[in-house]
Amino acid sequence: MATLDCRTLFLSDLHLGTRECRADYLLDLLRRVNCDRLVLVGDVFDIWAMRRRIFWNATQAAVVEQVLSLALHGVEVIYIPGNHDELVRGFVGSEIRGVRIEHELVHWTADGRRFRVTHGDEFDGVVRHSRLVHALGDFGYNLLLRGSRYLNTIRRRLGHPYWSLSAWLKTRVSGAAREYIRRFEHAAATAARRGGFDGCICGHIHKPNVESFGGILYCNDGDWVEHCTALVEDRAGNLGLLHWSDHATVQGAEIRSPVEALDLESLLTRR
Repeated sequence: MATLDCRTLFLSDLHLGTRECRADYLLDLLRRVNCDRLVLVGDVFDIWAMRRRIFWNATQAAVVEQVLSLALHGVEVIYIPGNHDELVRGFVGSEIRGVRIEHELVHWTADGRRFRVTHGDEFDGVVRHSRLVHALGDFGYNLLLRGSRYLNTIRRRLGHPYWSLSAWLKTRVSGAAREYIRRFEHAAATAARRGGFDGCICGHIHKPNVESFGGILYCNDGDWVEHCTALVEDRAGNLGLLHWSDHATVQGAEIRSPVEALDLESLLTRR
């Protein structure tokens, strides 16, 4: 497995408190990362789900302790609450054990670019759909997550690496879902443009992506339920996605010019 050296690590949609959270992979990353700033971009805890049923084990507790340990040892840790942990928004402006809670963040990359960092649920009004569609989608999604969990239990026993059934199916769904994702991405990029930003960083929709929209760099760091991805800023200010499960791999990076792209592999030190 690799260790990761970077300037900033962005994580969102951990959904701690649920059985679907891949806390094992997340803890492994947090124990191996060397960063100056850690930004938690919402839905760290799934308070919605915890109102119905709480799933909490030693690994999830260790994730929280590791985040606090990073803050204790000098890493700047910023927590931007999302919709599933919106109760934490009542503590915006506070600092708890070294973790600063903010509604959103203006992040300057090492190369001087200005990014707006927000969870992304504010764009739901732009890409809204009917309550019936939402309810059916939520029900089906939860079934897929449960099936993916059982499938990966079997795969691990057979010696195969992690693979997300739900993420695979989402790449092959009807045009309605793809249109929803695209409208969300455009809405986030448009808001960043109107605010005079060079780009935006968000989560919320569980679809990792780094893509330029009319000169605005849209970055979605994904989730730790399906994709196990993080957005990474290297020491030079370049941004890219990292997939961290059984094996750390580069999933995608911004292209700054036709011949220049973030070399995330150079940030990974193999052990």
